Amino acid sequence: MQFHHHGYVSGDPRVQPAAGVGLDRPEELPDEVDVLVVGTGPAGMITAAQLSQFPDVVTRIVDRRPERLAIGQADGIQARSVETFQAFGFAGRIAEEAYRITEMCFWHPDPDDPARIVRGERPPDDPSGISEFPHLIVNQARVLDYFAEFMAFAPTRMRPDYGYEFRDLEVADQGGHPVTVRLVRTSGADAGSEKVVRARYVVGADGAHSGVRRAIGCTQTGDSAFHAWGVMDVLAVTDFPDIRLKCAIQSGAGGSILLIPREGGHLFRMYVDLGDVRPETRDAVRATTIEQIVDHAQAILRPYSLDVKDVAWHSVYEVGHRVTDRFDDVPLDEVGTRTPRVFIAGDACHTHSAKAGQGMNVSMQDGFNLAWKLGYVLSGRSPDSLLATYSQERQVIAQDLIDFDRQWSSLMAKKPDELADPAELAAFYVRTTEFLFGFMTQYPPSMVVAEPVHQGLATGFPVGKRFKSAPVVRVADANPLHLGHQHRADGRWRVYAFADRPAAGRPSALAAWARWMAGAADSPVHAHTPAGAQRDSVLDVKVVYQQRHTDVDLAAVPAVFLPRTGPFALVDHEKVFAVDPEHDVFAERGVDRDGCVVVVRPDQYVAAVLPLDATDELAAFLRRHLLVQVPVH
Repeated sequence: MQFHHHGYVSGDPRVQPAAGVGLDRPEELPDEVDVLVVGTGPAGMITAAQLSQFPDVVTRIVDRRPERLAIGQADGIQARSVETFQAFGFAGRIAEEAYRITEMCFWHPDPDDPARIVRGERPPDDPSGISEFPHLIVNQARVLDYFAEFMAFAPTRMRPDYGYEFRDLEVADQGGHPVTVRLVRTSGADAGSEKVVRARYVVGADGAHSGVRRAIGCTQTGDSAFHAWGVMDVLAVTDFPDIRLKCAIQSGAGGSILLIPREGGHLFRMYVDLGDVRPETRDAVRATTIEQIVDHAQAILRPYSLDVKDVAWHSVYEVGHRVTDRFDDVPLDEVGTRTPRVFIAGDACHTHSAKAGQGMNVSMQDGFNLAWKLGYVLSGRSPDSLLATYSQERQVIAQDLIDFDRQWSSLMAKKPDELADPAELAAFYVRTTEFLFGFMTQYPPSMVVAEPVHQGLATGFPVGKRFKSAPVVRVADANPLHLGHQHRADGRWRVYAFADRPAAGRPSALAAWARWMAGAADSPVHAHTPAGAQRDSVLDVKVVYQQRHTDVDLAAVPAVFLPRTGPFALVDHEKVFAVDPEHDVFAERGVDRDGCVVVVRPDQYVAAVLPLDATDELAAFLRRHLLVQVPVH
């Protein structure tokens, strides 16, 4: 964490100096905003949190609840989400209070006595070491609290506006704030009164029954699995030996349980199989009581007992797999003809079962993807055509999730005698770990993802996939750290220059690239940095050398990697890295020894891999989505 560059800081360094709209933020919801986010769930909160880093963008987030969420339904945090939390600065703190999944147990009917269950496979949760980040379980409400803290500490001093329910909206053909939103107060002395807000853009993150989705005419496609589950968070006394391990339990009598231990050491969640749902039985299934859910669980757990002492929350639901035809307000036959003004994210555009632990995780990636794009367009850094890439990128991911979830929920619902092999469920879980952890996403070429023409220069950084971190050593202070963990959710692009190996009598390709980046007329740093802004305010340029840190002369490092920062023009020494002697990033990520450039988007996805001498190609790629801020001489 860097601070003191604006002067000595004696308080909490996470609190950034107020700036822009944060200097005089009105208490009441204003009549006009740049972005109105509807819904304070995971998709909405990460959207607002990222936008809070754009000081000149007026963003407000509303919710019909009168106050913060006290207990959330979602609880599974996949490794990609923890990686995202790292960018927002709270991965370590939330991991300390969460339950960590390290392995999963699969229980089956005892072949000698099918009325009893016995432990079967016990695979590690991450058998191939896909991520350095953990798989966590923590109450959704705590995730939202951390995002709320990030927003409150941001330059814009953002905080949710509770007690406003969305009613409808209209999009005009023109005007500075073309989206008119009608809200109704749900709490306080003026409950029932109407509030009209005009916005430049609206984000509907208002859940599976989204009013925003309905208002823009999006169509949901998909179906129900016609299978019901009871879910309960309970405190109980039991002799089931794996009560503090994630378990998939299948009973001989039919029915299954997905057991999820919760944070705090005592609470646990059970998804309890209630069987198939037919039209004539749907109402009765939905009316299943908590006592009946507990009875089902006790029958499945035989010969073990379950004495429930307290129920924190419970519900009954049917598995549904649905995705909308588009994620914005532009009809399919008008795509490319106008700018989207209204977007939907999270459960508003894709719904599925809860048992794969994907809902909150995928929803947050929706918001992360959209928010920086809104910030760039509204701050004049990018053309509004950038906004069309949100639906293009995220709808495909949502469909992939639906297809996966159909397989997983179908396997979970099968009776043991319907499986070809009792270990089939465990094998599927292990085989799909990378997808479950959130690392299979790969965006196709677009204005913000280059064609992978030069992928061979860095095979471990696939273009379109998230930047997979690796250990390095920071040269200035000899600190070992993870390169990708320095990527903060501050809205900046990262440009990593991987140095060519030193060779006597051969000019350095890195040195030539650095001179171009720092001083050439067509340098992206010059072209895309707003007048008066810090040189790294849009493009955060870093270097990774092939030598050990003791062999790198900091005094000889090109100035572009040692920019000046703050009102005192202090030198930033934290952009220069060397290889970790035990984990050579060049070897571990397949980086060519002749060097290369890896460009990473604000949401941590690799946008381009280029040779060091492909300066024209780098400049042209960045100009596809970044506006020129100063004239090129």
